Amino acid sequence: MTSRFTELTVDCHDPERLAAFWCEVLDFKVIDRSEGKVEIGSWVPTVEDVRARQMPPTLLFVQVPEGKTVKNRLHLDVSPIDGSTEDEVTRLLGLGATKTDVGQGSDRNWVVMADPEGNEFDVLRTLAPHT
Repeated sequence: MTSRFTELTVDCHDPERLAAFWCEVLDFKVIDRSEGKVEIGSWVPTVEDVRARQMPPTLLFVQVPEGKTVKNRLHLDVSPIDGSTEDEVTRLLGLGATKTDVGQGSDRNWVVMADPEGNEFDVLRTLAPHT
């Protein structure tokens, strides 16, 4: 018997706003929504696809009444694919992200940021081809 990692759930105040932010960051689309929930992904999961192989997980944003109070124990890492890390950080700042300090120090080759609801994520090295 085996399980598959099918979705990552994020508690938040405004699922629509956070889903829209992450759709812009990751070039995902909304694949399902109901009251207080929005699911986004790069594909629409089917039982057959999930059973056949491990597919990229979707992100599910669920409305909750409480706010974020401490540093995330789990966070996303993103890697730019068509520009520099610095250019991606600038783009994400324009989308509503902020730079944040979680004690990482200044000698790191990644940038710690927070989404519009304060959830930390890292922008790693670029995967763009060298020109």
